[in-house]
Order: sequence, then structure tokens, then C-alpha cells
Amino acid sequence: QVQLVESGGGLVQPGESLRLSCAASGFTFSTRAMNWYRQAPGKQRELIATINSGGSTNYADSVKGRFTISRDNSKNTVYLQMNSLKFEDTAVYYCNIFYLWRHYWGQGTQVTVSS
Repeated sequence: QVQLVESGGGLVQPGESLRLSCAASGFTFSTRAMNWYRQAPGKQRELIATINSGGSTNYADSVKGRFTISRDNSKNTVYLQMNSLKFEDTAVYYCNIFYLWRHYWGQGTQVTVSS
């Protein structure tokens, strides 16, 4: 079965960096697009970054130029490098795949940006 396991969240100060990882299993990782979403308190979950099987990427305007999504097909892992973090980046971050006509989610990892 599909499993997504995120890691790497934590508490950081504004301007600092974090790298999130998502280990995937249960499907042919290299052939699928992977996504990162986030959900801030009281807000809807939002798509922030996508990487397709060929390595092409797309970003939400809110993170463009600060976040980088990447993948390592040899490790079945997708990453989210987050630089210049802001207070408003505080959220639970989720790895996601749309596969066999449904969404699959990891358990989420908390990122808190606070001084």
C-alpha cells in the first residue's frame, strides 16, 4: 500500500532554513509526480510545490524563490528545501501523491517559525 512518511520539521527563527524529507513506498516512485502541501492554523490546506517524474517543478507564489522541491529516485524520497523562512510559513507540511484516482497523504510534519 502507498505510504508517505515526512520528517525534518521543527522550530526555527525567521530567516533560517529547514529541509523536509518524504520517504515513499508502495508505488513506482520514479514515474509519479510528487507534491508538498501545507496547512496553517485556521486555513485550508494549500499546494505549495510539485515535481513531476522528469524533474520539472512548480511553486505557489508564496514560496517561489525561497523553497526548492527535489527528488532522489534512488531513495524514493522527495525533499523540500525551505530557505528564508517567515512567520507565515508556520504550518503542518504534508507530502502528497495523486495515485489510482485518489490522494494519499503523509502524517505531516510541523514547521514553526518563531522568534
